[in-house]
Amino acid sequence: MADMFSGSSGNDVNSGVDINDSRRLFNFGERVAELAPQQSPFFTYLSKVAKKSTDDPVFKFLEQRHQWQRRNFKVSTAVTWTFEAGPTIADADSDNLVLSCDYDQYGAISGSASTAANNSCHFLVGGSIIAMKADNGSVYRFRITSGATITHSGTDGSSGITTITVTGGGDEIVPLDTPTSGTLTFSALNKGSVVGSAWAEGSQDPEGWADKMYDREGYCQIFKTAIPLYSGTSLATRYRGVNNEYKRVWQEKLMEHKMDMEQAMLFGYGSSSNEQSTSAPLRYTWGILPYTESNGKVYTMSYASSGYDAFLDAMEDFFAPESGNSGNKLVLASRKVITYLNKLGSGSFLNNSVGTSQYRLDVNSIPGKFGHMVTVVDTIFGKLHFVADPLLRGMFEDYCVAVDMKNVAYRPLVGNGVNRDTHIITNVQNNDVDGRKDLVLTEAGLEISLPETHAILKFS
Repeated sequence: MADMFSGSSGNDVNSGVDINDSRRLFNFGERVAELAPQQSPFFTYLSKVAKKSTDDPVFKFLEQRHQWQRRNFKVSTAVTWTFEAGPTIADADSDNLVLSCDYDQYGAISGSASTAANNSCHFLVGGSIIAMKADNGSVYRFRITSGATITHSGTDGSSGITTITVTGGGDEIVPLDTPTSGTLTFSALNKGSVVGSAWAEGSQDPEGWADKMYDREGYCQIFKTAIPLYSGTSLATRYRGVNNEYKRVWQEKLMEHKMDMEQAMLFGYGSSSNEQSTSAPLRYTWGILPYTESNGKVYTMSYASSGYDAFLDAMEDFFAPESGNSGNKLVLASRKVITYLNKLGSGSFLNNSVGTSQYRLDVNSIPGKFGHMVTVVDTIFGKLHFVADPLLRGMFEDYCVAVDMKNVAYRPLVGNGVNRDTHIITNVQNNDVDGRKDLVLTEAGLEISLPETHAILKFS
């Protein structure tokens, strides 16, 4: 009895055994990213360091922004307090403390940092010690007593304020380091923060509060690339240049398929709808660039020498630890931006970075792990790993996309024993056709979480 063998593992696409088995399904998901990685750096990094399968084409995921990172607030309504010996706030029924913050209950900034909507400070509870900056420029500390009346509006994440009722005499807010006489004014937009809590011995337990996890969803997109039908005659014909024309085109189509995924995960606009002709579900994965442009941070830079200072200012904000940053970013950059980063001479980024002071930026070009040259810009706030992406050209030639790789994931559909990661289906033509047609298929999407940890850098 004859044995049937499937062929040795690890053969490349030139060996013949990979593609010539009739009706064979080949799982190519672990290897497709290795095809010319310099042509598709984002997909390569996703496949190598951020791959996480999903068992549903519409995948849900939760974002958590830790509560301790964001207990800062601002004064919403100006208040002036008169102080007496103790010190205590003098009795005054109309001097309530009205506060708000830029974060909703999910920890996300509502709008841009400069136009953030007011949200209630649901993290303020009795026993908290707060610090606030007064109009005289000094910072003063107060303790909110356990008996204070604290009301929140908009606690469901909508806009709102927090009001602490103040009747004076130390019943609600106890000054810790304020004058024993005179007045202090805290104008609207003056900043403050929770700086701890304090309780007396044997005191009762405090009120509690909790933040919320934000629910997002992503979509698996179906990618298909077909090798055109070759007749039996053309398969047997010896061609000039490359003898086997079918194998040559087959390899080109595999590269085309991989580049389709790179394009989608860079520029795709996520949505779900129905195919008009069949009413079948049609899903589109999000790309990192439009998603970050809509939900993340966007900074405008300049190729001029002044752009260096703007770059440092942007990094101060971008690497803010309360955003949940990892401290390392993969920056997909156009070749034009990479050229600018590596230029020498007066006014260049490299000269402004390291030419005049050892305490500025450290810029080095090193070989990457996956076949790329990486320009590492080491700021005092974190590291940026610039990699040239050839697809950032034309209308995107002045763009960089800074990606926090801990907050992105490549999500191929794998479930019920079926793997829809990149695979090759041979001989998809009808059985009565004298010829051959193959298909490369992938069903996968891009998960992007904590969008504030990603950024677009636009140079001009």
